[in-house]
Amino acid sequence: MKETLLKLNDIHVHYGGVKALNGASVSLDEGEIVALMGPNGAGKSTILKSIFGLTPVSEGKILWHERAIKPVPHEMVADGIAFVPQGRRVFKHLTVRENLEIGGFVVRDKKLLQTRIDEVLEFFPALKAKLKAKSGTLSGGQQQMLAIARALITRPSVLLLDEPSLGLAPKIVKEVFAKIKEINERHKTAIFVVEHNLKSLLHIVNRAYVMDKGVVVMEGRPHDVIQSGILEKVFLGKV
Repeated sequence: MKETLLKLNDIHVHYGGVKALNGASVSLDEGEIVALMGPNGAGKSTILKSIFGLTPVSEGKILWHERAIKPVPHEMVADGIAFVPQGRRVFKHLTVRENLEIGGFVVRDKKLLQTRIDEVLEFFPALKAKLKAKSGTLSGGQQQMLAIARALITRPSVLLLDEPSLGLAPKIVKEVFAKIKEINERHKTAIFVVEHNLKSLLHIVNRAYVMDKGVVVMEGRPHDVIQSGILEKVFLGKV
């Protein structure tokens, strides 16, 4: 029986007078990849930000290993949750190595930090040759790989990915999704992924939540979600 790592029960989030989440409930079990899908403004990214402590929750509970928590970003990192935000947010004026070192800010032992950096470079060989390059000189795909690699330095048990394929060419999107699947299989990392590229995403996930207007309108296996026709309905505004 797999353990449930994260559970969000009846979560409400407000941005001023706007309800971003209106009683959403989702969960993530160990070792699985779960997609959060839906149109813009459905509340997908807000789920990830709530888990990581970047958005205050007005109602509802967030449970981590069945324990109710009030997330704070640096505490989440120390607990084994890593967040890769939308838009390839690398430190462009810093080198690839410096970006990776920042990812390991909670790793105090320098030897251990170097071991972790070596590990992720084996995983992302394209970055190995670019260690001394400023991150701003990398291609979009390489910057996305670096953002994910940086998040893996702490060996998280949960990875939160917000639109990892945004703005990337189709060939690079394929590579990014292959890496996400490889991370999950090799390290048994549980992954919550928000993604607009539904075709590529549904091939690698175990379950999917479809969201609309701050609530979950369906949860199921990828095949069931596709067959239900719910995606067409939410994207056409018919739910």
